Amino acid sequence: MNQERLMKVLVGPIVSEKSTMIGEKNNTWSFVVVPDATKTEVKAAVELLFKVQVKSVQMLNLKGKQKRFGRFMGKRNDVRKAYVTLAEGQEIKFEQEVM
Repeated sequence: MNQERLMKVLVGPIVSEKSTMIGEKNNTWSFVVVPDATKTEVKAAVELLFKVQVKSVQMLNLKGKQKRFGRFMGKRNDVRKAYVTLAEGQEIKFEQEVM
């Protein structure tokens, strides 16, 4: 696979209460990915960027909600998520900036 493509597959991590609970319970991390990403691309991207071994990847398509913007009806963007389970003993450390 092309390394340039793999660097663009992951859009960012999902930081929420639900994803934190899942991560602590069974070593699973949540990421927002590009709409045309595949499981093999996500696995290769996580292994390349974080230097960890990936056990499994589950993909999820989340449809955008219908919302009213003023007097017009609109739609939020669709999102594709990936839940990545790491092998035993593996861990991802996100660096946090302190201002």
